[in-house]
Amino acid sequence: MAVPIRRLCVALTLCCALLAGSTACGNGEKASTKDTPAMQAVPVPTATPNPTTSAERQKFAKTRFVANAGLAAGATYQWIVKPWKAGKFKKGAHGRRTALVKAGLAGAFTYNRLKAARRNAEGDPTLSKALAPLGAGIDALKNLPSRLRSGDGDAAGAFDEIIGKVKDAGASAGAPVKEQVPSASQLTKGG
Repeated sequence: MAVPIRRLCVALTLCCALLAGSTACGNGEKASTKDTPAMQAVPVPTATPNPTTSAERQKFAKTRFVANAGLAAGATYQWIVKPWKAGKFKKGAHGRRTALVKAGLAGAFTYNRLKAARRNAEGDPTLSKALAPLGAGIDALKNLPSRLRSGDGDAAGAFDEIIGKVKDAGASAGAPVKEQVPSASQLTKGG
């Protein structure tokens, strides 16, 4: 007995919608629709740890800086510098369009992560001083993703140069940065 494909698609869509709806509706605990005044007065604990001492704040700042700068460096190398050195951005190159789209996404991701790394560095005095001269260079990366998408090969060199300076600044402040290649989903989300 043959079932039309349309019915199968409708049934599959409905099953997925029901499953997604039931998953999104709750976390398995029974909850009432009305909160009592006692329940409303109970504070909800935060999920993020709050450092209590200045030493802990500095440690978290360095850790976050290293993670964000590492992701920026990995994205830059994997999707901007490597294809640039291989000549993928030149007109007529095989896979040029794909390489340019990936480079544009990686450029936006890198800019986002470097801004986050700069904010993280503000929590550590040594790191803050080391990154202070790079602020203008990081801000200059804002327009480079569109230049990459248009095929400007010089933009790839600018990304490579800034990443090198951020790595050097991190190493001089005791926070060495190692490249971490982000996943494709991280690139599309922007971090």
